[in-house]
Amino acid sequence: MNRSSSLRSLAGTVVGCATLQAAAQDAQQWLDRMTGAVEELSYRGTFVHLLGDEVETLQIIHRNDNGRISERIVSMDGVGREIIRNEDEIYCILPDQQIVLFENRRDVSPLVSSLPSYSEDLARSYEIALLHTERVVERDAQVVAIHPRDEFRYGYRLWLDSETAMPLKSQLRDGQGRTVEQMAFTQIDIGGEIPPSALEPTIDARGFETITPPDNAVAEAAPLWRATRLPDGFQLSVATLTRMAGSENPVEHLVYSDGLATVSVFVESPDSETEVAGGLSRIGSANAFSFEFSGRQITAVGEVPAVTVESIATSFASP
Repeated sequence: MNRSSSLRSLAGTVVGCATLQAAAQDAQQWLDRMTGAVEELSYRGTFVHLLGDEVETLQIIHRNDNGRISERIVSMDGVGREIIRNEDEIYCILPDQQIVLFENRRDVSPLVSSLPSYSEDLARSYEIALLHTERVVERDAQVVAIHPRDEFRYGYRLWLDSETAMPLKSQLRDGQGRTVEQMAFTQIDIGGEIPPSALEPTIDARGFETITPPDNAVAEAAPLWRATRLPDGFQLSVATLTRMAGSENPVEHLVYSDGLATVSVFVESPDSETEVAGGLSRIGSANAFSFEFSGRQITAVGEVPAVTVESIATSFASP
């Protein structure tokens, strides 16, 4: 190869790398826009949530009134549960049990819980790419793929509205490309005026029992137990002592995350009244692995492949 050919080859490589980097940045910007769209836009629609073998159809009304967020989600199936949000106050009305359950987590919404959260650390464990465009609920959508770089995590496929980046459809996918969890709108209106009356609950909850989240967390603390072997990219993000129902002793709760996937590990006394199946089990779209070691019950659970929860759980050892 002569000098001019070598220079052309080098230039082509540089241009190619720059193009790939720009494409990755564009994909990351789409994820940033998606996160903002779910919260900041006003919209109403109907979506279907597929979780394991369970399918639920829900109606959602989300209103942003000069930064004040309110939302109402109604299940069209089963008992017709209703989720109401006014700013940071979130509660779920369960008419079959005559209970109003207050929550302190935004991911109680099936829409939010089915979507990934963007982090700058994702590039270490995932490849993010823009794919083609498709039509979803009569709107143009940009398809974004989040591919895991190894077998220890799931990937995502997202269909984002070309105009607003609102997620019209999302899939959590395993290593074989099979859908583990899916959210898909069947009808949606984005923008427009939404009156405050549209956010009022439709269920008369007078006389229902009110339940508030128990203050289970004793304190954040240095973990007495820890994972000695973690898949690349995972690191400890939270460590607390938690009072669990059915146990007189505090339970150590550790959360490991790669910036997108999370695995919760519980270390508790085996004499707890909480029944935990040993070995691998499945809870909706989550996998769990539990076993006894050195007088403790160790359980790891998360929306990750089974190999991940088993690998993390079995690596635990006391200091």
